[in-house]
Amino acid sequence: MARAPIEGPEQLFHFAEAAVPATTLPAFEPVRVVAEPVESVLITGIAGGQGRLIARRIGGGRCRIIGVDRTPWEGHPSDVSMHVLDIRKRKFEDVFRTERPDAVVHHAFVRHFRGDPEVRHEVNVLGTKRLLEYAIAHGVKRMVVLSSAYVYGALPDNPYYMDEEFPLNVSRTYPEVRDLAEVDSLAGTFLWRHPEVATAILRPVNTLGYYVQSAIGRYIRQRYVPTILGFNPMMQFIHEEDVAEAVALALQTGAHGVFNVVGPGAVPLKLAIGETGGSAVPIPETIARAVFRQLFRFGLYHTPPGAMDFLKYPCTIDGRGFERATGFKPLFSLEDIFASVRH
Repeated sequence: MARAPIEGPEQLFHFAEAAVPATTLPAFEPVRVVAEPVESVLITGIAGGQGRLIARRIGGGRCRIIGVDRTPWEGHPSDVSMHVLDIRKRKFEDVFRTERPDAVVHHAFVRHFRGDPEVRHEVNVLGTKRLLEYAIAHGVKRMVVLSSAYVYGALPDNPYYMDEEFPLNVSRTYPEVRDLAEVDSLAGTFLWRHPEVATAILRPVNTLGYYVQSAIGRYIRQRYVPTILGFNPMMQFIHEEDVAEAVALALQTGAHGVFNVVGPGAVPLKLAIGETGGSAVPIPETIARAVFRQLFRFGLYHTPPGAMDFLKYPCTIDGRGFERATGFKPLFSLEDIFASVRH
């Protein structure tokens, strides 16, 4: 379904269309033809910005939305059956038992670092384990898990445009997000053990937009944006609405596999900072790591120093597998994406 792009002056990013190397891509299962339509979808983490966009995109018509979140969604649409609860609790299974969803979109992850690391791990890993168990026990037919391209990690020997068979290396230099890689691996094991469930694990690139509160969004929205002196890696971005579209397509087609989800191209980090209205402030790495380690330790900065590797090295991915499986193409240009967070 077409949507009007964000208003703003058009700008062509000719240099952004970097060529994808002609490597051998992994084989993906063909799109499944699922005879029975999806009539009810359970969305975890629905109260957040991305969760609401997904609900809006796939809801309506014959599809009933069931929402689960620890935070209430005030003023949610009347056709959304909302459950305010913690997915770690046994009561979560009651939602499956009473609502009987055909499909699940799993988006209930703690992605920030403001709280207790143990709670973050429990919500992300234990919560995912329970959700997957309940899905099998109660006959879910389709599953979409919204992971992230961050699981590949940013390392100096990364190739440009990694495919889905590339190892998940983020824990090597950024241990604080080890739980997200563990969630991705749990979902991958579920995918192969339960072929009767059409499962799609989506790994979108840096997501920007008006509603989503992502780490990259908080970083790039600053007026003066710290960068690492001598580094200017290529970065990929995708609009929040295109992420919702990718989830909808994965559900509609019954896609089965692990899929990178990319936006319209890649640009150097400093260009992205300038296009969103900020000013890059290069800082020597030794000083930056020492300062931000202390700021993070005392709760004065929101991101661990391990994230700095993403400001040095590329973490660019190849999204052709998802395009082949579902026909996905991003609707929002780089200009649209940057305009959505411009100062």
